[in-house]
Amino acid sequence: MKDNKHLQAIPSTVLTQAQTKIDEAKALLAPYMLALTPAERHGLPKMGEKTIGFEEKAYDFARQNPNLVPPYLEADAFGVDFADAHGLWTPLNLAQQLEEAIDDTEMAAGSEAYQAALVFYHSVKMAAAQDIPGAKAVYEELKTRFPQRGGRRKTDAPGETT
Repeated sequence: MKDNKHLQAIPSTVLTQAQTKIDEAKALLAPYMLALTPAERHGLPKMGEKTIGFEEKAYDFARQNPNLVPPYLEADAFGVDFADAHGLWTPLNLAQQLEEAIDDTEMAAGSEAYQAALVFYHSVKMAAAQDIPGAKAVYEELKTRFPQRGGRRKTDAPGETT
């Protein structure tokens, strides 16, 4: 096929090892992880690139000037939150890079597999129309597996019109 980008099969042993490592990382971090609702996520003030300098300075000043820390601010909790927010930054970035690479590769491989299936389907359809032995049974089976889209007849494949 033209412009096929996904040419190297990922060995099943590699996929299994990757899944095991991801499971290990999840299990390792699980006792410390939270699950926020969408409403909770939306309502939280966000730490980001523009606020990191402020947070770092505030944390440093709070440690250096405990007399300025108000009694209702738990300094120890501030330290835990600050350390974990910064400590998770690198694994989060790596996980996002991995997620993007996996998603891109899966999307490309899926798209190329679907395109190859369409090429095969159209070839089988032509072979069935020419009464080539075995083609009609394959065509009949494949044509029932296409998702139906509005306005199409049941015998139409995606991209076909009658």
